[in-house]
Amino acid sequence: MTARTCSKVACTREAVATLTYDYADSMVVVGPLALTHEPHTYDLCAIHSERLSAPQGWQIVRHHVFGEPQGEPL
Repeated sequence: MTARTCSKVACTREAVATLTYDYADSMVVVGPLALTHEPHTYDLCAIHSERLSAPQGWQIVRHHVFGEPQGEPL
């Protein structure tokens, strides 16, 4: 299996998180890297997942895997 790279333009870092938009609930959901790439999702490296911001009026939901060490939140 080849490593997936960050979806941000010109970023070549390895992806560690997957971002999904929930338009109906005005929500951005960020969680651990999905097992497979799915349409309408975005893979992000650690830096871009930490710096993520949402449109005004939207909320960000971050999912973490229990049992994994956590430094800075995703």
